[in-house]
Amino acid sequence: MSVATTAPGGTAPLRLRSVSLPSQVETFFSLLWRDIFVTGREFLPFFAQVIVQPLFSLLIFGKVLSDLGYTDNVFGKILLPGLVALNAFLAGLQSTALPLVLDFSYTREIEDRLLAPVSMSLVAVEKIVFGAIRGLVAGLFIVPLGFWLLHLSWPASTYLPVIGVLLLGALVASALGMVLGTLVSSRRIEIMLTVALTPMIFTGSTQFPFLGIKNLLWFQIVCGLNPCTYISEAMRAIIAPGAVESIPLWISVSVLSGALVAFTWLGIIGFMRRALD
Repeated sequence: MSVATTAPGGTAPLRLRSVSLPSQVETFFSLLWRDIFVTGREFLPFFAQVIVQPLFSLLIFGKVLSDLGYTDNVFGKILLPGLVALNAFLAGLQSTALPLVLDFSYTREIEDRLLAPVSMSLVAVEKIVFGAIRGLVAGLFIVPLGFWLLHLSWPASTYLPVIGVLLLGALVASALGMVLGTLVSSRRIEIMLTVALTPMIFTGSTQFPFLGIKNLLWFQIVCGLNPCTYISEAMRAIIAPGAVESIPLWISVSVLSGALVAFTWLGIIGFMRRALD
């Protein structure tokens, strides 16, 4: 397989170099391991970044309002899967979008990766996979915290399906982050994240079941356009199928799989366009 090497400064490819597939795979995992290692060294900032917002959401909506009598035990079963899904989604999206904007605009660290013996598309895929790993870890952080604050527990048989759904959802979010990170300039990234993330937070069926808002058809349609909705609903379908009516698991997984293919394709196209600018 031929790999394009890019001149420093983001110019067009200088030449094509033949690199075997096993070598590219090895380089891919080396790049992934490097990113994981760096995250491990910066674990405390990462932990603080992904734990504060869901902690206060659990504390206020799940604990304080429950103790005051405004919510019941069923709400906790609805809230926790939604917050876990939301945390995985936001962490996956931000872990890809923000570093890409910085790499292409300021640090230019991306140039070192583009000169590595691996295709540009695999560099993009590595970014998506790494963002998804961070999203998965961020989502899993919330589970024991929710068990403790809301006095809940999930059957052990749900753990593997939950991890699978969270990983799929984090991949979707990370791929979407790739699209946004290659589409928006550094001067507009903060505005874009503010404008985009706020609606995503409140329309992802995090604090309410999607099928429970059928009387608000316009709002249900808006929520149906948010990929996070299908992560939240898939989590509820696995964890609390009898507590609340949720979208069938196969539908949620199908929508997320389709979104992953679409966002990954668009993200790789955007990545290669920015890399060759």
